[in-house]
Amino acid sequence: MGATDELTSADHACAVPVSDEELWELTAAFLAAGLARGEKVYYFDDGTSDAVLERLLDDRVAVADPLRRGQLEIVSSDVTRGAFHAPPPAVQELLNSYIDLSERDGWAGFRMTGQLSYGAARPAGIPLSSYDAVLDEVVRKRDSARALCLYDRTRYTDDQIEEMRAVHRAEVAAPAAYDDGLLRITRTGLGRARLAGEIDHSNRPMITTLLLGDLDKVLRAPNAPNDIVLNLASLRFLDVTAAVSVVQAAEGFPDTHRLVLTGVRPRVQRVFDRCGAAFARQLSIEELPEPGAAEEADPE
Repeated sequence: MGATDELTSADHACAVPVSDEELWELTAAFLAAGLARGEKVYYFDDGTSDAVLERLLDDRVAVADPLRRGQLEIVSSDVTRGAFHAPPPAVQELLNSYIDLSERDGWAGFRMTGQLSYGAARPAGIPLSSYDAVLDEVVRKRDSARALCLYDRTRYTDDQIEEMRAVHRAEVAAPAAYDDGLLRITRTGLGRARLAGEIDHSNRPMITTLLLGDLDKVLRAPNAPNDIVLNLASLRFLDVTAAVSVVQAAEGFPDTHRLVLTGVRPRVQRVFDRCGAAFARQLSIEELPEPGAAEEADPE
């Protein structure tokens, strides 16, 4: 079962992201699925909610209205951490109260995820697996409930990850064409990819490889699109040399094909401007909409 299928069908799944970019990708996809289904969506925060909301906006998922209406709720770090000072039965009661409230308010279901690594330190001397056991019992008994547990390698030890993997019935992943912890590249179709993170001297060669490889595939494939499209909405930084490489690669495209960069952030756009992007005939750059414009987008 693919990542998208797991995110929408599994009632209690875990994920082990290899990088923060995969962490935000999976989290945002899980939350967006709940919003699209009309579910009540909770994100249990411990200092990561800003990054998650940013990724949702990158994905053109409206968040201001769900936050205002209460469909999307960010549970504060104090509440998130406080839960791990309570005995598991009390946490079970709390979770059931959240679900009862979502049903009372007429939401189509209940969905939760978040950054729960504080529990791995056992602040009350209780193993994280004990809390997961009560969560699993809750979602099995409540048909409307879904939960995604995230165990990323920057916040959990290998032993903790394997322990938590063993107590989950499903695991979801978001395969990438490339992920070095700084830059993540995911394929979205023939001649299409998404870049998230940062490009510097350490991963710069991957961009030229990606562009030349995609151009070759498009030229060889029958009925292939004429545009190579890179979604840069989640690309926060690239250095000048990388920008020059992209511009030069586009200049080498045949007249029948273009390189199209979408969702380009203002900071990244300024780097391209310095590198003569405006004079590359085979290069088209579409800037990221102004803040708030994504609120008009259809989340589906």
